[in-house]
Amino acid sequence: MNAPDHKPGPQPKPEAPRPQPPKPQARPVRVSLWRYVRLFRDDILSAQPAKLYRAWMAEFRAPSFRSFLINQPDLIKRVLKEEPDVFPKSDRIAEGLKPLLGNSVFLTNGETWKRQRRIIDPAFEGGRLKATYPAMRAAADSAIVRLQRQVGQGAKVEAEEITSHVAADVIFRTLFSIPIENEVAGEVFTRFRNYQRSQPLLNLAAFVPLPKWMPRFFRRGTRPNAKVIRALITKLTEARMAAIKAGTAPEDLATKIMTTCDPDTGERFDAQEMVDQVAIFFLAGHETSASALAWTLYLMALYPDWQDQLVLEAEALEDESFSAISKLRLSRDVFREALRLYPPVPMMVREASCPVTFRNRLVPKGAQIVLSPWHLHRHERLWDNPDGFDPSRWQTENGKQCQREAYIPFSAGPRVCPGAGFAMVEGPLILSLILRHFKVTCISGAEPVPVAHLTVRSKNGIWLQFTPRGEADQS
Repeated sequence: MNAPDHKPGPQPKPEAPRPQPPKPQARPVRVSLWRYVRLFRDDILSAQPAKLYRAWMAEFRAPSFRSFLINQPDLIKRVLKEEPDVFPKSDRIAEGLKPLLGNSVFLTNGETWKRQRRIIDPAFEGGRLKATYPAMRAAADSAIVRLQRQVGQGAKVEAEEITSHVAADVIFRTLFSIPIENEVAGEVFTRFRNYQRSQPLLNLAAFVPLPKWMPRFFRRGTRPNAKVIRALITKLTEARMAAIKAGTAPEDLATKIMTTCDPDTGERFDAQEMVDQVAIFFLAGHETSASALAWTLYLMALYPDWQDQLVLEAEALEDESFSAISKLRLSRDVFREALRLYPPVPMMVREASCPVTFRNRLVPKGAQIVLSPWHLHRHERLWDNPDGFDPSRWQTENGKQCQREAYIPFSAGPRVCPGAGFAMVEGPLILSLILRHFKVTCISGAEPVPVAHLTVRSKNGIWLQFTPRGEADQS
C-alpha cells in the first residue's frame, strides 16, 4: 500500500547566524624582524600570529634576547601569584611610559612598589566604594544630560569620545572633587586624549632590547603632551596639599591617599610622588574604563536582545543609593564579557630575575615573560566559544573555571589593579544609565577594528546610532 501523500507544512525559518564580535586579522606565520617591527609599531594585536590563540607557550629568540609568551594557566599563576618577586615588571615597560608616569606604582618594583601599595590600597578598600558612589553617579548623570543635548532626534555618535569624557569626569570627581567642566580638569582630559592616540602602552623596547641609538618611536606630540599633563596634575596636587594643611580639603580619594602613612615607615607621599600616582590613576581609571565601556556599548548594539534585557534591569537605578548596584547582575555579566573580549590592557610584561624552567624549557635570567590577556581570554583550548559574545557563560562550569584560571583583565596576585572593584561598579552603572535613556544601534559599514594604543581602541572609532528611548519605542 502506498503511503498517503502529505504536503509539507510551513517550515520554520532557520535562525540567522549570530554576528561575531570584531577581531583583528593575525599576521602571517613568519615575517622578518624588521617587518615585525613595522607591524608592531602600527598595532600590537595584528602583529601577532594566529597560533598564539592555541599555544600554551611561544618563544621569540634573537642572538642576545629571548622572550616567552605564556598562556598556560599554571604558568600564569606562578608568575602573577605564586612567585611575583621572581618575575618583577620589566624595566623596559618604562621605555614608553616614563615621560608621563614617572616613578608611579605601575612601573616600580621591589620595596619601592610595596611601599607605594601600602599607601594606596587603603583608599580603594571595599568600604570606600560606597563613599565614592555619589560622585560616580553624578558623573554618569551629567553624561546623560550631555548626550541628550548632543543626540536630539537621534544621531551618529563616536562612542569612545562619550565614554572617555564620562570616565574622566568620574576620575576628577572621585579623586579631586571637581567636575570635568573645571578648567584644569578639562585641559588634562584634552591633552590625555591626544597622548593616548600617539603612544602605545607597550613600546617595542618592552619586547626587543633596542640599542641606545635607535629611536624609541615616540610619535609627534607625545613628550610635549606628557610634560603639560604632569604640570597640570602638579597644580592640582599642590593645591590639594595646601588645602589639607589648612584643614579645608574634601574627603575624596586624593585626600585619603595624601594623608595615609606607610604603616611600616610612617612616611607619606611627597608632592612629586603624588603627581606620579595621580598620572597612573588617570591612565588606569580613565583610559581603561573608557575602552571597556565603548566596546560594551558596541556589543549592546550588535546584540539587541541583550540590550533589551539590560534596559529592564536598569529600572533598579530609580533608586539612586549604592544598594541599587547589587541589582545590576546582568549588566555586570555583560561588562565582564566585554572585558574578556576586549581587555583594555592587552599585554603585560615581566622579567625573569633568575633562571627558571617553563614546560621543560630553560628560561634564562633577563628573559621577558609576556602575559597576553588578549590571547588568553580568547584561547581556543580553554574557553567554550572563545570568540563569541555570551554573557551567560559566567554561570557555566567552563566560564567559572576560566574566570578563576584564565581571566586577568585587571592582572592578578599582589599586583592586581587596586581599582578593580571601583571599575566593576563604574562600568555597569554608566552602561545601564546610558541604555536606560538611549537605544544604541550599529551603523552599516562602520564595524570597528580593534587596535592597541594606550588601551584597546578602535582604529577609526566606534560609531553608533543613539536614539532617545521614548522615540525609539515609538519607531
